Amino acid sequence: MQTSDKGIALIKQFEGCKLTAYQDSVGVWTIGYGWTQPVDGKPIRGGMTIKQETAERLLKTGLVSYENDVSRLVKVELNQGQFDALVSFTYNLGSRSLSTSTLLRKLNGGDYAGAADEFLRWNKAGGKVLSGLTRRREAERALFLS
Repeated sequence: MQTSDKGIALIKQFEGCKLTAYQDSVGVWTIGYGWTQPVDGKPIRGGMTIKQETAERLLKTGLVSYENDVSRLVKVELNQGQFDALVSFTYNLGSRSLSTSTLLRKLNGGDYAGAADEFLRWNKAGGKVLSGLTRRREAERALFLS
């Protein structure tokens, strides 16, 4: 499965796109659409800039990786909205967060409604509830249930 245009739009909406490196809410250097890995072999640091084309390429690279992770970890059938929501969640939090989550355990146990409710628990960074994460998790949950 691949992320739909609707799923990509959700990721872009919540990640935003910054072509100059910045530190996220917990101090991680970030660029483009929430990209935190090295860019063309160079670690992200203050003052680094990229072009819009690079931001799009990094987003696509991340999507392929997280789509593969979701496909590997989820053992039940998914519709497009469920898949897109899980890819957005994983893009934001990483595969390890999904792989160890109650959300995944409930989903793989066939409890789709219970899994949907688990999205809402992932709204903190650095131990603090962030309104942006709360809105993102609500949007992911709604997409998952669509």
